[in-house]
Amino acid sequence: MTFPIASSYVCFISIFSHLLCNLAALSMLGFAKNGADNDLLLAALNWTCGVAKIDCTALLPNKQCYKPNTLEAHASYAFNSYYHQNTMIIGSCDFSGVATVTTTNPSQGMCVYTGSW
Repeated sequence: MTFPIASSYVCFISIFSHLLCNLAALSMLGFAKNGADNDLLLAALNWTCGVAKIDCTALLPNKQCYKPNTLEAHASYAFNSYYHQNTMIIGSCDFSGVATVTTTNPSQGMCVYTGSW
Protein backbone atom coordinates (compact mmCIF):
# COMPACT_ATOMS: atom_id res chain seq x y z
CA MET A 1 0.00 0.00 0.00
CA THR A 2 1.11 3.53 -0.66
CA PHE A 3 -0.02 6.46 1.44
CA PRO A 4 0.97 10.05 0.71
CA ILE A 5 2.08 11.50 4.03
CA ALA A 6 3.37 14.87 2.87
CA SER A 7 4.17 16.41 -0.46
CA SER A 8 7.76 15.15 -0.39
CA TYR A 9 7.25 11.67 1.09
CA VAL A 10 5.63 8.46 0.02
CA CYS A 11 5.50 5.73 2.65
CA PHE A 12 5.16 2.02 2.11
CA ILE A 13 3.66 -0.30 4.70
CA SER A 14 4.90 -3.85 4.43
CA ILE A 15 2.97 -6.94 5.47
CA PHE A 16 5.12 -6.94 8.61
CA SER A 17 3.76 -3.49 9.55
CA HIS A 18 7.12 -1.81 9.15
CA LEU A 19 6.87 1.75 7.96
CA LEU A 20 9.47 2.50 5.32
CA CYS A 21 9.65 6.01 3.98
CA ASN A 22 11.56 7.17 0.92
CA LEU A 23 11.82 10.63 -0.47
CA ALA A 24 9.64 10.86 -3.54
CA ALA A 25 9.88 14.50 -4.53
CA LEU A 26 13.54 14.83 -3.57
CA SER A 27 16.20 12.40 -4.70
CA MET A 28 18.96 11.70 -2.21
CA LEU A 29 22.41 11.23 -3.69
CA GLY A 30 25.80 10.42 -2.24
CA PHE A 31 28.40 13.09 -2.90
CA ALA A 32 32.03 13.93 -2.08
CA LYS A 33 32.28 16.90 0.29
CA ASN A 34 33.78 20.08 -1.14
CA GLY A 35 37.31 20.59 0.14
CA ALA A 36 37.67 17.00 1.35
CA ASP A 37 41.21 15.70 1.83
CA ASN A 38 42.44 14.31 -1.52
CA ASP A 39 44.27 11.37 0.05
CA LEU A 40 41.12 10.29 1.90
CA LEU A 41 39.00 10.81 -1.23
CA LEU A 42 41.37 8.69 -3.30
CA ALA A 43 41.46 5.93 -0.68
CA ALA A 44 37.65 5.89 -0.48
CA LEU A 45 37.32 5.92 -4.28
CA ASN A 46 39.76 3.01 -4.59
CA TRP A 47 37.91 1.08 -1.89
CA THR A 48 34.51 1.75 -3.45
CA CYS A 49 35.56 0.70 -6.96
CA GLY A 50 37.70 -2.20 -5.67
CA VAL A 51 36.78 -3.94 -2.43
CA ALA A 52 33.12 -2.81 -2.50
CA LYS A 53 32.86 -3.95 -6.13
CA ILE A 54 30.98 -0.89 -7.38
CA ASP A 55 30.91 -0.74 -11.17
CA CYS A 56 33.07 2.30 -11.95
CA THR A 57 33.50 1.67 -15.69
CA ALA A 58 31.55 4.88 -16.39
CA LEU A 59 34.57 6.77 -14.99
CA LEU A 60 37.03 5.40 -17.55
CA PRO A 61 38.33 7.62 -20.39
CA ASN A 62 35.79 8.04 -23.19
CA LYS A 63 32.94 6.79 -20.96
CA GLN A 64 29.87 8.83 -19.98
CA CYS A 65 31.11 9.99 -16.54
CA TYR A 66 34.82 10.49 -17.22
CA LYS A 67 34.36 14.28 -17.45
CA PRO A 68 34.78 16.28 -15.44
CA ASN A 69 38.00 14.39 -14.84
CA THR A 70 38.45 15.37 -11.21
CA LEU A 71 38.94 13.29 -8.12
CA GLU A 72 35.91 14.89 -6.47
CA ALA A 73 33.62 14.18 -9.45
CA HIS A 74 34.77 10.58 -9.81
CA ALA A 75 34.50 9.97 -6.07
CA SER A 76 30.99 11.46 -6.04
CA TYR A 77 29.87 9.08 -8.79
CA ALA A 78 31.31 6.05 -6.97
CA PHE A 79 30.02 7.14 -3.55
CA ASN A 80 26.53 7.66 -4.94
CA SER A 81 26.55 4.24 -6.61
CA TYR A 82 27.63 2.65 -3.32
CA TYR A 83 24.99 4.58 -1.37
CA HIS A 84 22.22 3.39 -3.67
CA GLN A 85 23.52 -0.17 -3.83
CA ASN A 86 23.29 -0.20 -0.03
CA THR A 87 19.65 0.93 -0.13
CA MET A 88 20.50 4.41 1.09
CA ILE A 89 21.26 3.22 4.64
CA ILE A 90 22.19 6.08 6.96
CA GLY A 91 25.95 6.07 7.37
CA SER A 92 26.64 4.24 4.10
CA CYS A 93 27.77 7.50 2.54
CA ASP A 94 30.31 8.93 4.95
CA PHE A 95 33.64 7.39 3.90
CA SER A 96 35.64 8.67 6.88
CA GLY A 97 33.97 12.06 6.68
CA VAL A 98 34.74 12.88 3.02
CA ALA A 99 31.21 12.22 1.73
CA THR A 100 27.65 13.15 2.52
CA VAL A 101 24.16 12.90 1.06
CA THR A 102 22.58 15.74 -0.83
CA THR A 103 19.55 16.59 -2.93
CA THR A 104 21.72 18.42 -5.47
CA ASN A 105 21.83 16.39 -8.67
CA PRO A 106 25.38 16.37 -10.09
CA SER A 107 24.34 14.53 -13.28
CA GLN A 108 25.71 16.15 -16.44
CA GLY A 109 24.89 15.25 -20.02
CA MET A 110 25.11 11.49 -20.51
CA CYS A 111 26.38 10.94 -16.95
CA VAL A 112 23.25 10.25 -14.93
CA TYR A 113 23.68 9.45 -11.26
CA THR A 114 21.72 6.57 -9.78
CA GLY A 115 18.74 7.97 -7.91
CA SER A 116 18.54 11.23 -9.84
CA TRP A 117 15.21 12.05 -11.43
